[in-house]
Amino acid sequence: QVQLVESGGGLAQAGGSLRLSCAASGRTFTNYAMGWFRQAPGKEREFVAAISSSGIRTQFEESVKGRFSISRDNARNTVYLQMNSLRHEDTAVYSCAADEVPWYGSSWARTQGSEYDYWGQGTQVTVSS
Repeated sequence: QVQLVESGGGLAQAGGSLRLSCAASGRTFTNYAMGWFRQAPGKEREFVAAISSSGIRTQFEESVKGRFSISRDNARNTVYLQMNSLRHEDTAVYSCAADEVPWYGSSWARTQGSEYDYWGQGTQVTVSS
Protein backbone atom coordinates (compact mmCIF):
# COMPACT_ATOMS: atom_id res chain seq x y z
CA GLN A 1 0.00 0.00 0.00
CA VAL A 2 1.04 3.56 -0.65
CA GLN A 3 -0.38 6.44 1.32
CA LEU A 4 -0.49 9.84 -0.34
CA VAL A 5 -1.16 13.09 1.49
CA GLU A 6 -1.56 16.36 -0.37
CA SER A 7 -1.01 19.82 1.06
CA GLY A 8 -0.61 23.39 -0.11
CA GLY A 9 -4.04 24.09 -1.51
CA GLY A 10 -5.99 27.19 -0.66
CA LEU A 11 -7.23 30.45 -2.06
CA ALA A 12 -5.25 32.45 -4.62
CA GLN A 13 -5.97 35.41 -6.81
CA ALA A 14 -5.93 35.11 -10.57
CA GLY A 15 -2.37 35.54 -11.72
CA GLY A 16 -1.01 34.26 -8.44
CA SER A 17 0.83 31.09 -7.51
CA LEU A 18 0.45 28.07 -5.29
CA ARG A 19 2.65 25.05 -4.72
CA LEU A 20 1.06 21.72 -3.96
CA SER A 21 2.96 18.92 -2.22
CA CYS A 22 2.21 15.24 -2.07
CA ALA A 23 4.01 13.15 0.52
CA ALA A 24 4.15 9.41 -0.08
CA SER A 25 4.74 6.62 2.38
CA GLY A 26 4.53 2.86 2.51
CA ARG A 27 6.52 1.63 -0.47
CA THR A 28 9.67 2.49 -2.40
CA PHE A 29 8.90 5.90 -3.87
CA THR A 30 11.21 5.46 -6.83
CA ASN A 31 9.10 2.55 -8.08
CA TYR A 32 6.31 4.97 -8.88
CA ALA A 33 5.60 7.54 -11.50
CA MET A 34 3.51 10.31 -9.98
CA GLY A 35 0.65 12.30 -11.36
CA TRP A 36 -1.63 15.19 -10.48
CA PHE A 37 -5.28 15.23 -11.46
CA ARG A 38 -8.06 17.69 -10.75
CA GLN A 39 -11.81 17.70 -10.59
CA ALA A 40 -13.96 20.79 -10.71
CA PRO A 41 -17.58 20.78 -9.51
CA GLY A 42 -19.84 19.10 -12.05
CA LYS A 43 -16.94 18.04 -14.25
CA GLU A 44 -15.01 14.87 -14.93
CA ARG A 45 -11.63 14.32 -13.34
CA GLU A 46 -8.88 15.45 -15.66
CA PHE A 47 -5.16 14.91 -15.95
CA VAL A 48 -2.93 17.84 -15.02
CA ALA A 49 0.69 16.68 -14.93
CA ALA A 50 2.85 13.61 -14.48
CA ILE A 51 6.48 12.83 -13.80
CA SER A 52 8.26 9.56 -14.42
CA SER A 53 9.80 7.53 -11.63
CA SER A 54 13.25 8.57 -12.85
CA GLY A 55 12.19 12.22 -12.92
CA ILE A 56 13.45 12.48 -16.49
CA ARG A 57 10.12 12.78 -18.26
CA THR A 58 7.14 15.02 -17.57
CA GLN A 59 3.75 15.46 -19.21
CA PHE A 60 1.27 18.30 -18.94
CA GLU A 61 -2.30 18.93 -19.89
CA GLU A 62 -2.42 21.49 -22.66
CA SER A 63 -4.03 24.32 -20.70
CA VAL A 64 -1.38 24.27 -17.96
CA LYS A 65 1.71 24.06 -20.17
CA GLY A 66 4.04 26.95 -19.47
CA ARG A 67 2.23 27.77 -16.21
CA PHE A 68 2.58 24.62 -14.10
CA SER A 69 5.64 22.53 -13.36
CA ILE A 70 6.02 19.18 -11.66
CA SER A 71 9.02 17.90 -9.75
CA ARG A 72 9.90 15.20 -7.29
CA ASP A 73 12.30 14.87 -4.39
CA ASN A 74 13.00 11.17 -3.99
CA ALA A 75 14.93 11.75 -0.77
CA ARG A 76 11.78 13.25 0.76
CA ASN A 77 9.31 10.92 -1.01
CA THR A 78 7.48 14.00 -2.20
CA VAL A 79 6.14 15.28 -5.50
CA TYR A 80 5.36 18.94 -6.10
CA LEU A 81 3.09 20.85 -8.43
CA GLN A 82 4.11 24.48 -8.86
CA MET A 83 1.21 26.47 -10.25
CA ASN A 84 1.86 29.94 -11.61
CA SER A 85 -0.32 32.43 -13.48
CA LEU A 86 -3.37 30.83 -11.95
CA ARG A 87 -6.72 31.26 -13.65
CA HIS A 88 -10.23 31.01 -12.31
CA GLU A 89 -10.71 27.87 -14.38
CA ASP A 90 -7.91 26.16 -12.41
CA THR A 91 -10.29 26.00 -9.45
CA ALA A 92 -10.72 22.34 -8.52
CA VAL A 93 -9.82 19.62 -6.05
CA TYR A 94 -6.31 18.49 -6.90
CA SER A 95 -5.28 14.92 -6.17
CA CYS A 96 -1.97 13.21 -6.54
CA ALA A 97 -1.68 9.61 -7.66
CA ALA A 98 1.00 6.93 -7.81
CA ASP A 99 1.56 4.63 -10.78
CA GLU A 100 3.67 1.57 -10.00
CA VAL A 101 5.92 0.98 -12.99
CA PRO A 102 8.19 -1.93 -13.91
CA TRP A 103 11.94 -1.50 -14.12
CA TYR A 104 11.71 -0.78 -17.86
CA GLY A 105 9.05 1.89 -17.28
CA SER A 106 11.26 4.43 -15.56
CA SER A 107 10.49 7.00 -18.26
CA TRP A 108 6.72 6.54 -18.22
CA ALA A 109 4.64 9.57 -17.30
CA ARG A 110 1.11 8.45 -18.03
CA THR A 111 -1.92 10.65 -18.45
CA GLN A 112 -4.78 8.19 -17.87
CA GLY A 113 -6.14 8.00 -14.36
CA SER A 114 -6.94 4.32 -14.84
CA GLU A 115 -3.20 3.58 -14.95
CA TYR A 116 -2.67 4.86 -11.42
CA ASP A 117 -2.78 2.54 -8.44
CA TYR A 118 -3.03 4.83 -5.43
CA TRP A 119 -4.71 8.16 -4.82
CA GLY A 120 -4.63 10.86 -2.21
CA GLN A 121 -7.66 12.53 -0.71
CA GLY A 122 -7.18 15.77 -2.58
CA THR A 123 -6.68 19.41 -1.72
CA GLN A 124 -8.91 22.28 -2.73
CA VAL A 125 -7.54 25.05 -4.92
CA THR A 126 -9.73 28.09 -5.40
CA VAL A 127 -8.71 30.91 -7.71
CA SER A 128 -10.63 34.14 -7.44
CA SER A 129 -11.07 36.16 -10.60
